Amino acid sequence: MNSSLRVSELFHSIQGESTHAGLPCVFVRLCGCNLRCTYCDSRYTWDEEGKLMRVAEICAELEPYPGCMAEITGGEPLLQETVYPLMDALLRQGREVLLETGGSLSIERVPAAVRVILDIKCPDSGMTAHNDWGNIALLRRRKAAGSRDEVKFVLCSEEDAAWAAKLVREQHLTELLPVLFSPVIDRLAPARLADFLLREQLPVRLQLQLHTQIWPGISRGV
Repeated sequence: MNSSLRVSELFHSIQGESTHAGLPCVFVRLCGCNLRCTYCDSRYTWDEEGKLMRVAEICAELEPYPGCMAEITGGEPLLQETVYPLMDALLRQGREVLLETGGSLSIERVPAAVRVILDIKCPDSGMTAHNDWGNIALLRRRKAAGSRDEVKFVLCSEEDAAWAAKLVREQHLTELLPVLFSPVIDRLAPARLADFLLREQLPVRLQLQLHTQIWPGISRGV
């Protein structure tokens, strides 16, 4: 089996999203994606080849940050088979490990100790047809096994917000795990989303990308 991964970038930064926002984090951003969301802010992960690295090399690069939380992201990290040995290796380092995935591939093989941040694609992403709806049942199974996962909706419009709110209610997602609504800033003003959430009395977290506020205009390495 190929024991290497194609890596877009490795960096140490402040976690900008999820319920861990604001905490130090080491990021492993992998190359490749099977989706083409209209708002994608990391096209370079599938436009560029990146660097081929073995799991041991990646772990060695992260050694200067012992005990620091690690996030595996992309692109779509679950496209690369060696992501599973990488998750195991990062857990063995004693790290809290996050996996951000676009929701089109099954999370069934993700270790229970890894916190999944599952992005459910809304209509304006252009990728709703690619959602793997079986993942919601898997989230329930993982919760029963002690996992602490999260669900994220990236929203381009109030129509997206209404679609996501309907799904949250139908699936009782807020009773299962933290739910985050993240607006695409140049398409849905945060104040409009806040008004929507207050009007709907929906107990979800409005999430802004913290790293874009700390380092405006910088798209890589943050």
